[in-house]
Amino acid sequence: MINAITHSNVFVLDQDEALEFYVGKLGLELNTDLDLGIMRWLTVSVPGEEGRQILLEKPGPPAHDDATAEQIRELLTKGATGLAIGFTTADCRKTYEELRAKGVEFTQEPTERFYGIDCGVRDPFGNHIRIVQPAPGRSSRRIPPSLPGAEIGGS
Repeated sequence: MINAITHSNVFVLDQDEALEFYVGKLGLELNTDLDLGIMRWLTVSVPGEEGRQILLEKPGPPAHDDATAEQIRELLTKGATGLAIGFTTADCRKTYEELRAKGVEFTQEPTERFYGIDCGVRDPFGNHIRIVQPAPGRSSRRIPPSLPGAEIGGS
């Protein structure tokens, strides 16, 4: 039986730039940076949460041929890959202000929703990221991340 998620991937166009963004601006921690010969295995994680890593993966070998890698790069730069990552925070508005001061590009300001307060971020490559402050009594595991421009209703 599967009992944990250990790795997820986010496609990036430049791994050094991705490292600067995810660690230098968002505040994640470098977990692994290995040259495997066929690829660079670069992972980051939320501080104190090493069991769940995000692979900052450059499209290409060994997983993709040249044509497929180019298609992924095109979709990525168009912002057409959908939600890449969802994070939680204790204070969405404070996080928004801190990240904005670091030059992070937001697609949506903090907005109150039935599940809490969330905002949208775009990484330097086009990936959509949501940052959510769960409403009191609401589990962060049951938060539906909203998409830019989408209105979520309900109670």
